[in-house]
Amino acid sequence: MALDFVEHLRIETARLGNVLRAADPAAPVPTCPEWSADDLLWHMCGGVFYFWEAIVRNRVTDDTGAEEVDARTPERPADHSGLMDLYERAREALIASLEQVGDDEPIWTWSSDHTGGFIKRRMAQEALIHRVDAEATVAELSPVDAALATDGILEGLQYFWGGTPSWATWTPDGPIGRLHTTDTGARWSFRLGWVAGTSPGGTRYEHEPALELVDSGEPSFTVSAPAADLDLWLWNRPAGTEPAVEGSAADFERLKEVIGSGV
Repeated sequence: MALDFVEHLRIETARLGNVLRAADPAAPVPTCPEWSADDLLWHMCGGVFYFWEAIVRNRVTDDTGAEEVDARTPERPADHSGLMDLYERAREALIASLEQVGDDEPIWTWSSDHTGGFIKRRMAQEALIHRVDAEATVAELSPVDAALATDGILEGLQYFWGGTPSWATWTPDGPIGRLHTTDTGARWSFRLGWVAGTSPGGTRYEHEPALELVDSGEPSFTVSAPAADLDLWLWNRPAGTEPAVEGSAADFERLKEVIGSGV
């Protein structure tokens, strides 16, 4: 059964807002060391909700339109109360706009998938990870939906650690690994390697560790855990249990280089 990403977004952002409303605005976010609780709040409402709501509402389809939206980001409110007010208004607007867009409707995204469905999925996954950040700030972690976490692992493999952009070159020079969710039964195989190229913004990548999904080949190592724990581990967030690793320890270390420190 397909996931209702907008409903997951509604649930995760409600929890995130409730946690940060009661938190000390200056409390450090342990999973995002440079941020305070209010910095996390501003990232969500100013950097995520506002931007994507405007992209969807205006049916932006090109880079120029996206840059214009980004240039119109509102001023950061001066205090916690103002941030919470903006958070709630921006959250409600994003959910309303996403409810009105079709999954296959063409809309600009930074990925190779330029559809409304990609944005719904991305917003639900973004909200999940940052809800965990908010809860880590107050040491009150709550459960993660296993189906949403399973999809989050796949999304990461497709678009963050994998999925070579059009401006880069992929070089598969490493072993095959496998991820396995012990509760939902999902399995993904991938080959390790690296990418090189210059992004549209002018950033040069010389030998960036990366991976690509594959559908054949024998893995040299397997990483297994319940879906929630595996998703959070991949994003360098606090997981209930560390994943179990079978096979080559050296090849597993290469995977850790790819996933880095998350976002």
